Amino acid sequence: MSKIVFGTDGWRARIAEEYTFGAVRICSQAVAEWVRAEGGADRGVVIGYDRRFASEHFAAAAAEVVAANGVNVHLSGAAAPTQSFSWATMRRKAKAGIVITASHNPWTDNGFKVKTETGAAAPPEVLVQLEKIIHPLEEGRGRVERMPLDDAKARGRVEIFDPAPDYLAHVAELFDLDAFRHAGYTLVVDPLYGSASGYFPRLLGGGRTKVIEMHAERNPFFGGLNPEPIPPNLDEFLARVPAEKADVGLAVDGDADRAGMADEKGTFVTTLTVYALLMWYLLEVRKLRDPVVKTVNMTSMVDRLGEKYGVKVYEVPVGFKYIGPKMAETGAMMGGEESGGFGFAMHLPERDGIVADLFLFDFLLRTRKTPSRLIAELMDLAGPSAYLRRDVHFDAATYDAEKVRIMRTLTEAAPAALAGMPVKRTVLLDTKDGAKFFREDGSWLLIRLSGTEPLVRVYAETRHGPDLAPLLDEGERMIGVKR
Repeated sequence: MSKIVFGTDGWRARIAEEYTFGAVRICSQAVAEWVRAEGGADRGVVIGYDRRFASEHFAAAAAEVVAANGVNVHLSGAAAPTQSFSWATMRRKAKAGIVITASHNPWTDNGFKVKTETGAAAPPEVLVQLEKIIHPLEEGRGRVERMPLDDAKARGRVEIFDPAPDYLAHVAELFDLDAFRHAGYTLVVDPLYGSASGYFPRLLGGGRTKVIEMHAERNPFFGGLNPEPIPPNLDEFLARVPAEKADVGLAVDGDADRAGMADEKGTFVTTLTVYALLMWYLLEVRKLRDPVVKTVNMTSMVDRLGEKYGVKVYEVPVGFKYIGPKMAETGAMMGGEESGGFGFAMHLPERDGIVADLFLFDFLLRTRKTPSRLIAELMDLAGPSAYLRRDVHFDAATYDAEKVRIMRTLTEAAPAALAGMPVKRTVLLDTKDGAKFFREDGSWLLIRLSGTEPLVRVYAETRHGPDLAPLLDEGERMIGVKR
């Protein structure tokens, strides 16, 4: 069986097991062949990387392969946020982009993301074409070309560039940074040891606003936590916000394309509430009325806001490989998913945790309200909403068999009631990786099998917090968890 399969956001695997230099070279050969077939060899490929273990070396290996295939390479000279490489791919008119990152995965992993010329995540049809090249190469059928990096540079095939200046200049066009810098607010920011280190101080520092940055150093171990901006990974950050008497806390994941937020009390703001806040901001502050795109695991508050403002809401499977194309198709002003990834039409059809966080900060400045006040008003307008997710981990060796068993349960033994309330509607996901159950009061339970890790996610949204645990318990029992 093939070891390299693209999931919801690229291919990820454990370093030195499936994720090896040989595997990265095979993926890079596939991208190079696809680019050549599309007539984009001269336009080239942008290659970037994050701060994970050996990411810069994997990126160099990718560059050697792409250059050896006669395709020009724009290779980053430093780790940077994934979205800065999406922006560079578009700005440099490259045919494709490669980013070496495993996003929020455990420190043991690394990954391989592919971007299209628009900066968006490669859509499913492109990933299928890449896998058709990859799988024969894994079996030893075909050849992976290589050219030493120094030779590729000498021949003009590889250009080293810094993605930061272009990206930061564009971000500056979206906001009044002078107003940010002189607002006199105190912010705690946490890049979780990742690629956004230094970016918030560069954007917001130099005035009366105080930016307190945590975990700015490179640490491929991520302090022993997953670099995902949710508790418990953010516990230290959440405590720091009230300790510093900060106005807000802003966080991003390891490659900076996912956003996290804490209110002024140090209370974590769920990703579902963040999406609703961002949508409300665009509606009220930016006065936009274009459609929005959400994934199947996103909050129903989005639908209620859409009804109140006359805005169309489109629902797609999980992953920006679905969100980005739908945004382009519908002219949507934003798209987002439960994992904290949000993209904006005035910026990129791709996730950007930094820009999402700055939109939230702008909301505070424009309204002169605290985060907790804005959230309370949002709940009055579109809520109430309580949300929680549980991740159930499986042994990687048996995960494929477990997926078959769980999907059989979801399709053949769907419940008529959950936690004492009738199920009004059951929706099997189009991607055939889960099911969503809606109860009579609008609350829902979603069970989804991860495409990038050996785990099953159980999500629930209810009107009242105490209703969450019984609903999640039911979901765990459905996948075979015994309590």
